[in-house]
Amino acid sequence: MREHDSITKVLFPTRLGEYRMSAHKEEGQEILVLEYGELKEPVLVRMHSKCLTGDVFGSLRCDCRAQLEQSLEMIKKNGSGMLIYMDQEGRGIGLVNKVKAYKLQDEGYDTLEANQKLGFKGDERTYGAAAKIMREMGITKIKLITNNPKKMEDLHSHGIEIVERVPIVIEANGYNERYLRTKKTRMGHLL
Repeated sequence: MREHDSITKVLFPTRLGEYRMSAHKEEGQEILVLEYGELKEPVLVRMHSKCLTGDVFGSLRCDCRAQLEQSLEMIKKNGSGMLIYMDQEGRGIGLVNKVKAYKLQDEGYDTLEANQKLGFKGDERTYGAAAKIMREMGITKIKLITNNPKKMEDLHSHGIEIVERVPIVIEANGYNERYLRTKKTRMGHLL
């Protein structure tokens, strides 16, 4: 796959709805796009960073799987929309470093401090690749499912107009309360 290629859209039935799926390679990332219904601007969009531990194994240390499933349900209820699944494990630090960050969290660091102790920013993610895919699809105006102001700012800087922020509300559990509190108080997430 060349750097800017995508495959033809394929039918992708899930227990949360019947989507059209395409794979893209942008800026060294492999990115999946799931589309539901007929897309009309402003498009309801969720940009979701890959979280193997949460999305696949159902980790209670984060809220990722709940956000993924709730976003797909919101898109289906809306009648149209898209989910962009980005290869940005552990806020962009990768799976191995994410497990190292888990160890530091077990020692008392919060998620932000753990990433910084490993030599990373608190959040290494950027969204230019997603913006490029949307622009290539003719999408420049979106309603973004997010609690993360950095995501909105980054998309705006890449030419995507966010006409509405759609909050996503996930209940805390005993394992992710500190994680969610850190996102709100130290990273500016709108929870």
